[in-house]
Amino acid sequence: MTGESRSIVNVSQMARMVGLSRQRFWQLATEGVFLLPVYDIRTKRPFYDEPMQETNLKVRQTNYGLNGRPILFYSRRAPIESKTTEPRSKRSVPTKASPKHESLIEGLKQLGMASVSSAQVESALQEAYPNGLPTDEGEVLRTIFVGLMRRD
Repeated sequence: MTGESRSIVNVSQMARMVGLSRQRFWQLATEGVFLLPVYDIRTKRPFYDEPMQETNLKVRQTNYGLNGRPILFYSRRAPIESKTTEPRSKRSVPTKASPKHESLIEGLKQLGMASVSSAQVESALQEAYPNGLPTDEGEVLRTIFVGLMRRD
């Protein structure tokens, strides 16, 4: 409920002045709790003049409608504090094999090792070839296969 007074206000402004939504204010006005607006003949727009504004504000303050019935106005809700939520942890997506290990993993799967990971291949490569890989991919595949089979 604001204390500002204007010569005329529209329905939305009147609703704001009494602290209600426009829809609830209009509902109560049609029930006779508040005054219905008057209409400008030329523009056909509804408005409230100063005496009507004062009457509606008095209804709000006294909790008695113009229809003679008591009306309870609930106080406005306090704004809900936004809780800072932590982003949900995403499921661990299986890491895709690096392109350099992808062909080795595919070869190991064809040799019967269905559940081999990129990390296992990397550790086997480090163990078998600490100074770097030879150029023959077939030899590397065979060495890694044998090394991983020995671990199991």
